Amino acid sequence: MVIIYDQSDERSEKGGLMKKIGAAQFKAECLSLLDKLTVEGLIITKHGKPVARVVPYPRPSADLIGSLRGKLEIHGDILSTGLSWDASAES
Repeated sequence: MVIIYDQSDERSEKGGLMKKIGAAQFKAECLSLLDKLTVEGLIITKHGKPVARVVPYPRPSADLIGSLRGKLEIHGDILSTGLSWDASAES
């Protein structure tokens, strides 16, 4: 699969870079691309010109609970700033 990133890529509403893909390639790999669709979405082009944008359908917040299970790895103590300080010290 070839997805093109270049200077002319558009920015999504959230500021991320949108990926471009040719219409013929999108047709051939549509289901796979939809499974991997990111929040930024895809721009579908014909002859290098944008003709469509595919973005994920908004999901209710409840669907997001647990959606990152197994995808994140925590390193270190997430409850600590890593700095030592004296709470009773006067400034």
